[in-house]
Amino acid sequence: MSARKIDDKIMENVEILAQLKLEPTERLEVQTEMEKILNYVEKLNELDTDDVEPLVHILPEVNVFREDCITNENGQKATLANAPRQKDGQFKVPKTI
Repeated sequence: MSARKIDDKIMENVEILAQLKLEPTERLEVQTEMEKILNYVEKLNELDTDDVEPLVHILPEVNVFREDCITNENGQKATLANAPRQKDGQFKVPKTI
């Protein structure tokens, strides 16, 4: 196996930052998993991405905004027509304490 990329000092730092308290066996397991992740990232770095345009989103859709325009008139009278009680152009409701 290759030399360790994540040594004990780095693991201590990770434990402090992540507020973890790992047992020695757990620590070795996490260290191994983190090294696997780093190896995978190194493998991804081998890919030739020079001619690949960066993506902001995987789908080619863009936001469709509509103009903010008034589409109907003041519907106050129509709305208040359904109110059981009204006063001065407003809904009248029971007093709550």
